[in-house]
Amino acid sequence: MTSEWPRYSVAVLQAAGHLLVEDGNHGEYRPRSDEFSSSGVSFIRAADMGDGRVLFESAACINALARSRIRKGIGRPGDVLLSHKGTVGKVALVPDICPEYVCSPQTTFWRVLDESVIDRSFLFAYLQSQDFKNQLASRKGETDMADYVSLTAQRQLTVPLPELRIQHAIGEALSKLGDRIALLRETNATLETIAQALFKSWFVDFDPVHAKQQGIAPTGMDEATAALFPDRFGESAMGPVPIGWPVMPVGELVDCVGGATPDTKDPTLWSPEVHAWTTPKDLSGLPAPILLHTERRLSSKGLAKIGSGSLPAGTLLLSSRAPIGYLAIAEIPVAINQGYIAIPPGSQLPPLYMLFWCKQNMETIRARANGSTFMEISKKAFRPIPALAPQASVIDAYMKVATPVFDRLAENERQAQTLAALRDTLLPRLISGQLRLPEAESLAA
Repeated sequence: MTSEWPRYSVAVLQAAGHLLVEDGNHGEYRPRSDEFSSSGVSFIRAADMGDGRVLFESAACINALARSRIRKGIGRPGDVLLSHKGTVGKVALVPDICPEYVCSPQTTFWRVLDESVIDRSFLFAYLQSQDFKNQLASRKGETDMADYVSLTAQRQLTVPLPELRIQHAIGEALSKLGDRIALLRETNATLETIAQALFKSWFVDFDPVHAKQQGIAPTGMDEATAALFPDRFGESAMGPVPIGWPVMPVGELVDCVGGATPDTKDPTLWSPEVHAWTTPKDLSGLPAPILLHTERRLSSKGLAKIGSGSLPAGTLLLSSRAPIGYLAIAEIPVAINQGYIAIPPGSQLPPLYMLFWCKQNMETIRARANGSTFMEISKKAFRPIPALAPQASVIDAYMKVATPVFDRLAENERQAQTLAALRDTLLPRLISGQLRLPEAESLAA
């Protein structure tokens, strides 16, 4: 039990040379906007941490001049990162092979200096535990600012340290689950890239049409599929497009519906909790464009207050404000709030096609937004966006390829969420000593 394990403050562990905890507060210096670039040293913010890992691929970078001015918060492989400002409590383990990075003022690294005293995987697990979250919660409201746990406060937190073999066994059991989750999500990233690349080849770059125009067979497809594509281009409002593929307002090619929020002060609209109801918050941080569950549910009485009702599984959700651009296919029937434009199945352009169309046209979508309090794109502004209308036979051919890819992606995400739930169940029981290690190892196998 943790109550039986010796506990040490971070300050004590740091003074003994076992642990180093340091944030990315760079004093008065902040990288200027012109010091950020598409490559360079990763500048890790809270938003760049998700599902226990650092999202280096999407993190902003600073140039060499900005990096030369930074003296603290300089990360290393193997660090455990903690978000401590604004969004408090995100935790990520930096892999042994990683780009050069520094912590932003929102993040802190916890670095094991003596592996004979602290097991890194155990520390990573403990920082995700409810015991540690309770410590953070008790400190994050100590200022009038947004949630914030200062470096001074972090050094007053305590860490339980059982003997090293127990630390190692706990860390290893949870790492196995983490590795399996990571593998599933890496596979999903590849699957999404495949579907997106095929969409771009067929419907943006028009590779099969260019090939046929040059009198050569399109690569990567059989003769029957190649025969579906025209062999020349025609002029349109969007420039040259395959002949016979008209350009139309997207609102004439798909249904666009919105939602609402029933009165939150009327409990009868929210209980009993029967119907899934989503806000864009449910899409924030999704590792794949799949919605499998929602934070809140409505009663049947509450559902009746939403004109669009419960939308069927397979509906595409596009967040239309705060922020614009979250995307996911709902794998469950779901009602939506007013922060979405939803595209249900049954239109000329299927939701899965539209998922990749939206990704490809996101700059255009955001450019149509307006608002004084926050930027929003209305259905009225979304519907006139010009879109290509490929022949139905070509759409069908794309869906025959993309649908199995996306189905596999959805199944992988279900498995990942099941494993994550198992990890979250094991974690507090292991940390508290309520679960014996052999039992945990068998569950994680």
